[in-house]
Amino acid sequence: MKNVYLFIYYLIQFCGHSWILTNMTVRFFSFGKDSMIDTFYTIGLVMRLCQSISLLELLHIYVGIESNHLFPRFLQLTERIIILFVVITSQEEIQEKYVVCVLFIFWNLLDMVRYTHSMLAVTGTSYAVLTWLSQTLWMPIYPLCVLAEAFAIYQSLPYFESFGTYSTKMPLDLATYLPYVLKLYLLMLFIGMYFTYSHLYSERRDVLRVFSIKKKM
Repeated sequence: MKNVYLFIYYLIQFCGHSWILTNMTVRFFSFGKDSMIDTFYTIGLVMRLCQSISLLELLHIYVGIESNHLFPRFLQLTERIIILFVVITSQEEIQEKYVVCVLFIFWNLLDMVRYTHSMLAVTGTSYAVLTWLSQTLWMPIYPLCVLAEAFAIYQSLPYFESFGTYSTKMPLDLATYLPYVLKLYLLMLFIGMYFTYSHLYSERRDVLRVFSIKKKM
């Protein structure tokens, strides 16, 4: 039952991210650069749904039905949730920026490969090329994702400052000023990238070593 559940979960995520990437590709070849401006309006709902469902992975790891480390996965999911729901969704001006399209391409490329590999692994199927790709593709793309996320935050700061979105006043003349929080988060974003990259690199080394041993056997 555990494998059936995980297979269905990975299949749903694969279908969602495949639809997003296919939609973006078709729209780009049909409308060119104009399609990049309304990326969020056309696929934002599905993207938010997929990212919301991905929070289940923390529960999977916590209860032990998925083999992974909780903290690195938490960092990865937190990055996307903050960027997607706090930075992009709350500011319409950011939704029309090219960086949103770039982020969605990077996120979906990584997730399509990862969920395809995970889905097949649950059934006991493995392919050398797919295993290598799932453990290697993130190496150039993940740092680019972090840079794009940081750029999205940087572009959003003037709008948060002007509109005061999510900035609240509290008693005793205290206030929560979101632009300051986002500037602090920029620093945390790169610190988190170091821990996540180190974890993924160690995982890649172990997975490819085990896969190489199995092939020889």
